Amino acid sequence: MGESTVFRDGAEDVIAAESSITAVDGLEGKLSYRGYDIHDLARNTTYEEVVYLLWNGELPTRRELDALRIDLDANRALPDASISIIKQFPKDASPIDALRTTVSLLSFSDPDASDNSIVANERKALRLTARMGTIVAALARLSQGEEIIAPVSGKGTAWNFLYMLKGEAPSDVAEHALDVALVLHADHELTASTFVARVAVETLTDMYSAVTAAIGTLAGRLHGGADIEVMHMLEQIGMPKNAAGFVSEALSSGRKLMGFGDRVYKTIDPRAVSLRQVSLDLAEGSGNRKWYDISQALEVAADRALAARGKTTLKANVDLFSASVYRVLDIPTDYFTCVFAISRVCGWSAHILEQLRNNKLIRPRAVYTGPVGRVVIPIGERSDGIVGKK
Repeated sequence: MGESTVFRDGAEDVIAAESSITAVDGLEGKLSYRGYDIHDLARNTTYEEVVYLLWNGELPTRRELDALRIDLDANRALPDASISIIKQFPKDASPIDALRTTVSLLSFSDPDASDNSIVANERKALRLTARMGTIVAALARLSQGEEIIAPVSGKGTAWNFLYMLKGEAPSDVAEHALDVALVLHADHELTASTFVARVAVETLTDMYSAVTAAIGTLAGRLHGGADIEVMHMLEQIGMPKNAAGFVSEALSSGRKLMGFGDRVYKTIDPRAVSLRQVSLDLAEGSGNRKWYDISQALEVAADRALAARGKTTLKANVDLFSASVYRVLDIPTDYFTCVFAISRVCGWSAHILEQLRNNKLIRPRAVYTGPVGRVVIPIGERSDGIVGKK
């Protein structure tokens, strides 16, 4: 071809960007945001602190955190025009498709919509992060024929989402469980949706277009939709004692075990470690251990069965225990992926802002594998079986 090319299937381990946001160590099973270990953040910060960290590079002071919370409060409510439109969505619309469409139409009500400066994009990132939970809760209630509930000032993202979803104040245990889940899902380096967001915005399109593209990518069952598949699997298993048989049958038939394995981690996903404990705490605090117990039994059974087959690096990922957490929080299963977006929007926007601050068009190459040297045969001379090769 006259050029030197290197091809890696799925672009595995190809370096596509320099970033100071998130570091993933797949061999050691470590994840950090801006240099802070994910377990440290899960134990000692709130989602709002992590939002500030991803956007600004440092954890906030009390004054800075209070200011961010005030700004989030001021922007959580949806514009009346958006509410009017989403009320017309079909009741059976896919939740993630409805979310994608709602995010796109929010640009019509944004005073900074046509301003692509960094400061304007920072304001758009704030509005999107503030409103994502409001959108998801509103869509869920409308799909059930219920009225939208407005957000409450002075409360965090996790509290407000659970309140707007159910119409009652969540317990401290429930709020904490969701808050930790939001922290753990906030960013994960160049996942498919994050890479798509960066590729979109490097063309100098707008923040809303980039986040809309990210949500469309998140919808896939091999990305954000995986936790829904995990929940369906847990429902099929039904009881902890059935886990070993389910795993054996799945592996024998070649079916993928959802909730296990990751393209980067060669050991257990560190987020799964924290979420396992969150799931246990929530199970004990709510008195509903069923889904935690099935998830735990599945993890044990899968580890044993996979080790026996020499697949020692195929460990639990974040989806295995996020599914049980969301179920006990009484979040509808088909909205699990939307909850992922409530968290990840701050990561997407952090990457979008980072891309714009040192922007360069992302233009990868492809290794051509098609035919060469063909000549056109006039249409009157073509017949079945003639392929036009020289």
